[in-house]
Amino acid sequence: MTADRPNPETLPAPEAAPTGRRASGVLEFLRRRPRARRALIILAIVVVVAAGLFWFLEHGKVSTDDAQIDGHILPVAARVGGSVLSVEVEENRWVDPGTVLVRLDPTDYEVALKRAEADKAVAAAALTGARSGVPITSASSGGKLTSAQAEVRRAKSAAAAAEAQLAAARARLREAQANAEKATRDRERLQQLVTKDEVSKQQFDAAVAAATAAEASVEAAQAGVHQAEQARHQAEDGVAQAEADLRAAQTAPQQVKVTKAQVSAAEARLQQADAAIQQARLALEYTVVKATIAGIVSKRSVEPGQVVQAGQPLFALVDMENIYVTANFKETKLENMEPGQRAEISVDAYGSTLKGHVDSIGPATGSRFSLLPAQNASGNFVKVVQRVPVKIVFEPGQDPDHKLRPGLSVVPTVYTR
Repeated sequence: MTADRPNPETLPAPEAAPTGRRASGVLEFLRRRPRARRALIILAIVVVVAAGLFWFLEHGKVSTDDAQIDGHILPVAARVGGSVLSVEVEENRWVDPGTVLVRLDPTDYEVALKRAEADKAVAAAALTGARSGVPITSASSGGKLTSAQAEVRRAKSAAAAAEAQLAAARARLREAQANAEKATRDRERLQQLVTKDEVSKQQFDAAVAAATAAEASVEAAQAGVHQAEQARHQAEDGVAQAEADLRAAQTAPQQVKVTKAQVSAAEARLQQADAAIQQARLALEYTVVKATIAGIVSKRSVEPGQVVQAGQPLFALVDMENIYVTANFKETKLENMEPGQRAEISVDAYGSTLKGHVDSIGPATGSRFSLLPAQNASGNFVKVVQRVPVKIVFEPGQDPDHKLRPGLSVVPTVYTR
């Protein structure tokens, strides 16, 4: 016997899902109340418009909290060494360009300046003497050359005359020798005849006297020849001396060049003295250490009485007129960023927002500028989003009291559209 099965047509319909019932209830409610329907439509439109506007505004700007204010910090150092007489400023004080910061003892540098000035006076006197010697040397050299040439001609004339006198003396000597030889033969011949009484004693004595006189004439002629030879030697020596003087006088152009070279050397020494004076004056000026830019002094490391060396840091001078922001943006945010775009900088310390613009984008990521850049060539590699430094400058006139300080945290927002 089988059990009776229920007829599906006689079964009650299943209840609709609660969600369906709620949806139909909402639709029924909106059909009954037109104002609510219109309000809902307006609310939907407002939400869509607000969402679109929010997307449009947020899509066109990029911000980061990895940013801080930067500036130029100038180390103030002594350019010369010495003992510190006084320190004129305190730390964290505003100074203008030219403000005296430190005074060093100038005594040694004043002495060096006086010595350099004295050296210049000596160099100037030497230059005056060298310049006056040029015309003197030129004139005397020309006169010496003319005189030497005349002296050579006179010496050669004297030598020629001495040579002629020597030739005449030698001729007289030969004549005397011939006369003496004839007188000697006459005396010898008459001596044989006087012994035979063929000639008189008087003739013989006359021949003897003539022979003696002839011998004396020979001796006198020899003395004349000797004297003429000495005169010729003296004339030759005079010619040699005159020619030597002429050769010396012919060096006049070289002597003038030497004198002019001495003038050039004296001028160079004077220029060296001028340079030494300028250097001494600069060293004396450097004993007063001054601020080269406007800013705030900090990191004082000098006290009165301290002996400092050239190049030793004394202060740090922060340039407050040219501060800027270094913002490290993620590399994925740089697609539409470029120099000149408008930016807003929120300063955490003061809760204020300042205006600026993008000045430049760094040439490499921050990790590349680190002391030990990361090396991913081997081992496990994990991709890390890199950050690129972007320089943002403030618009002028927004910080008249110089409240901004390098190192303060800021949140810059760059409008890329």
